[in-house]
Amino acid sequence: MADRADRAERVSALHGHDAGAAGEAGAAGEAGVVLHEVRDLRLHQIAAWPDTLTLVAEKAATAAGVKTAPTFGAGAANAAKQSALLRVEPLKWWLLGEQAPQLNPDHGTTLDLSHSRTHLRITGKQAAPLLNRHLPLDLRETSFAEGAVASSALHHVGVTLWRSQQGYELFIPRGFALSVWEVLLQTAAQFGVEIV
Repeated sequence: MADRADRAERVSALHGHDAGAAGEAGAAGEAGVVLHEVRDLRLHQIAAWPDTLTLVAEKAATAAGVKTAPTFGAGAANAAKQSALLRVEPLKWWLLGEQAPQLNPDHGTTLDLSHSRTHLRITGKQAAPLLNRHLPLDLRETSFAEGAVASSALHHVGVTLWRSQQGYELFIPRGFALSVWEVLLQTAAQFGVEIV
């Protein structure tokens, strides 16, 4: 596979729409919500067959640099490698930040999703209230702690949400990224929003 430097430069689905700030600052003069597009997404889906789940889980964990593959609805991150493994379905993981392992087709399959998703990081004291305006998920710490993963719908668009150490990581299908971005930006204005 060619080195990343040899690849065509990827243009963000949010190009030209992802700068500035909106809304009122909070009482402390800070924005309640910070929106950040994480560029150059490297995302691979790894799928196992029911009878090869354990084998593929081990390969996926090794590729991500984590001890064990997470259970359904959870993620595991390796801060040193800036990688993560998210269990998005009972037989599927998303590998973030690393190349997918080579799999025997009898064991499972991989799919490069890097160009098909836009990755937003949402942080700030009002990040959960912002997301709860649109996602039917219980985002309280006791229900959606660090490492939690969920598939849901935001404004009729299927999205995946992961709570990382940095904040809420939202993965949106590229074709709907701009419309979801505009909805989030309009909603975040009530909290004060900063775009970085």
